[in-house]
Amino acid sequence: MDHLQVIQSRICDREEALRVINGWRLKGDRIVFTNGCFDILHTGHVSYLAKTADQGNRLVLGLNTDASVKRQGKGEERPINKQDSRAIVMASLHVVDLVVFFDGDTPLDLISYLQPDVLAKGADYDPECTDETDKRYIVGSKEVRSYGGKVVAIPLVEGFSTTNIINTLKG
Repeated sequence: MDHLQVIQSRICDREEALRVINGWRLKGDRIVFTNGCFDILHTGHVSYLAKTADQGNRLVLGLNTDASVKRQGKGEERPINKQDSRAIVMASLHVVDLVVFFDGDTPLDLISYLQPDVLAKGADYDPECTDETDKRYIVGSKEVRSYGGKVVAIPLVEGFSTTNIINTLKG
């Protein structure tokens, strides 16, 4: 298998992801899940993903579809990069073991289906928040804790955001 095929093999649907994850679990691997749109990859993303991967043995990335990104209201031009392009870039990072698309407004269905051992979000979210209407609430935290999983907040690198990059490009 050439390198591009290896990268492409890391992008899968939820059924294939569960099959792969179950194989990892049989080996005793700890599965970490995070999500996002990762529209324009930057240092903040890479640092966040590396720290997230450190929470276990395998990192599964839930990637927003283009339609899901549009519904987030980040701007008419978003996403800049289409979902297949974003998936290839994310799957090429050695810290990311699987990329799985989700089309919902949140990854709750995917989290419930895959049942990761660790659910991670950036430190702008609060793992202790239980108010589902609070913007700091981590979607899926209640479900992950219900089966003994852990929810963590990962420190972010200040000064990096896709929105800031887009605004700089616009001048």
